[in-house]
Amino acid sequence: MAATPPSFSPSRTTCASLLRELQMIWDEIGESDNDRDNTLLQLEQECLDIYHRRVEETRTHKADMYQWLADAEAQAANLVSSLGESTVLPRGKGSLKQQIATIRPVLEDLRSKKDERIKEFLKIKSQISQICDEIAGSGQYKSVTDSDINQSDLTSKKLGELKSHLQELQNEKILRQQKVKSHISTICELTEVMSIDFMKTLNEIHPSLDDSLKGTLQSISNDTLARLTGVIHSLKREKQQRLQKMQELAKLLVELWDLMETPTEEQKEFSHVTRLISASTDEVSTRGCLSSEVIEQVEGEVHRLNVVKASKMKDLVFKRQNELEEIYRGVHMDVDSESARQILTSLIESGNVDLSDLLQNMDGQIKQAKEQALSRRDILDRTEKWKFAAEEEKWLDEYERDENRYSAVRGAHKNLKRAEKARILVSKIPSIVENLTARVKAWEMEKGIPFLYEKIPLLHSLDEYIVQRRLREEEKRKYREQKRLHEQAAVEQVALFGSRSATKKPLCQSNNGNTIAGTPTGRRLLTPSGRHGTSGGKERRESGRLNPIIPVNYVALPKDDSVSRGN
Repeated sequence: MAATPPSFSPSRTTCASLLRELQMIWDEIGESDNDRDNTLLQLEQECLDIYHRRVEETRTHKADMYQWLADAEAQAANLVSSLGESTVLPRGKGSLKQQIATIRPVLEDLRSKKDERIKEFLKIKSQISQICDEIAGSGQYKSVTDSDINQSDLTSKKLGELKSHLQELQNEKILRQQKVKSHISTICELTEVMSIDFMKTLNEIHPSLDDSLKGTLQSISNDTLARLTGVIHSLKREKQQRLQKMQELAKLLVELWDLMETPTEEQKEFSHVTRLISASTDEVSTRGCLSSEVIEQVEGEVHRLNVVKASKMKDLVFKRQNELEEIYRGVHMDVDSESARQILTSLIESGNVDLSDLLQNMDGQIKQAKEQALSRRDILDRTEKWKFAAEEEKWLDEYERDENRYSAVRGAHKNLKRAEKARILVSKIPSIVENLTARVKAWEMEKGIPFLYEKIPLLHSLDEYIVQRRLREEEKRKYREQKRLHEQAAVEQVALFGSRSATKKPLCQSNNGNTIAGTPTGRRLLTPSGRHGTSGGKERRESGRLNPIIPVNYVALPKDDSVSRGN
């Protein structure tokens, strides 16, 4: 029985021990030397093949390590370049494994930074793309992928440029949102004033503008902003048209109220309408004040008043005629009332004239009459002053003809005061007449027509007054001359017959009686003969024979008064 070869531990087994064991086996078997040599050669060849294969594998692994190291260095350099990092790559020192161990953590760190940088780029690019889509209003959001990012340029500078661009877009978005909000607020105000459906108007522009739709972004696209602007212009134009229409209706209301003298209480019902007459478009902001319902209501009221006006138009026409005549009479202008009323009656009954146009024409006449009255007012005031002065002059003449004006009767002191004032006023008559004449001539030169006063040219009346006044002054002058001669004759008679006339007491008594009766002649015509009663009576009789022709309306005037009157 063949002996069992000794076992060897793998860790202790060597080629020599295995060869010895093989020799022992061969010896037992009885293997020939030739076979043994062939087997050993075969074993040697197999060992060489194994060594060759292992060497090739090791050489290949070495080349792979060199290639990995080169690729890692190149990749690290690219990452540093794309990231814009200032990282210094470690130089190759030591074995290949040491070099790989040195560069591997640097490469992994660069790759991690690249991934983070790509995420940042994706996030910013996504936001930019979203805002651009909102501005464009395409409604289709396109997601951003890694392929949309230029991975060769992941520097911080590029990232900063993207962030700046994003900030600009965000600011643009904020501005657009503010514009949209402002436009919506303006549309809300305009629709409230005109009672137009606000939500319907917004939905017609863009459904996203409805605030009731939660979670929906409001459109800020160019098209939406353009639509909002267009709607605002359209609403403003509509508001302007409605306001103009309302103002026209309000003016018609006021005219009709004035025509028919509508009570204030009835007018208050439409006070919200009349307040709009002088309002501008921007000032009108009351809810519903320009709604279609309000306009229709005002139109109905105007129609109703026009119907009422047609029935009252005749009365209104004659009321205007009365007003016109009152204006003319107030400024002493000639007006043929009867003829004017007949013409108006025939026009109204013929039906060939629009009563509204007739009223408007009469309003124009009233306006023109008021302007004429205003232009005549100054002259009329001066004319009244002249008339008053002439009346005072006439009264003063009558007063001075009264021989009893200085008698102690009731009211005599009042007449004295009036006479003093009248003399002052009469002394101003020449300047009054001169100024009035100049005013009238200037007025006639400007208007090109004569100034009539009570159907007579005022200049004619003034000229006639001046002539009459000169005649009166001449008569007064002649009377004073006759009076002077009369007094001179009386003095001469006193000088000739003074002793003889002093014995006639009855005449003296009669003279005293005349004085008691209040005749101002005895008191005011004091002459030297006045101290002797009998001679005074005889002198009066003698003077009566010497001067038989004396006007009845002449009165004895004191010399001082006559002098002042002459001046």
